[in-house]
Amino acid sequence: MVAEYALKSLLRTSSPYIVGSAGIEALPQPIHPLIRERLMAKGSDASQHIQRKLTRELLDRATLPIAMGLNHRDCIRQRFNRDVRLFNEMCFGTCEPILDLHEVIPEWQVNLEASRDYLLSVIDYIWSTMPIFLASLPECQRDRQDQS
Repeated sequence: MVAEYALKSLLRTSSPYIVGSAGIEALPQPIHPLIRERLMAKGSDASQHIQRKLTRELLDRATLPIAMGLNHRDCIRQRFNRDVRLFNEMCFGTCEPILDLHEVIPEWQVNLEASRDYLLSVIDYIWSTMPIFLASLPECQRDRQDQS
């Protein structure tokens, strides 16, 4: 979801890209206040965002679906029989996932300071890396055309 808003903030208007996000286990709930506030500080208002669960229909409409973590990528492969690239793979050519909070801090519900710090660092990482991701998009589109 953070990547959606980071990319939208770079594209602003008149873009050929339609950007969205969906989770493999998303619940239809508002964005967490910590994330909403960090995005607002970056100039992006996500206050109306409602999480969506990934469906075959959403995936079929996507030209370039991207997974953040290995479990996300594997879930998409198992549920929908579709291979997708990782965010870091698009940016840096590395098969390095962006880890979910519970993967980094198993006791995240009680270790609130570490959880907060990690969440904010992930938001900042995605935000600062998004220009690299955006620069990789035209190349990716050329690759798709060459394969057709």
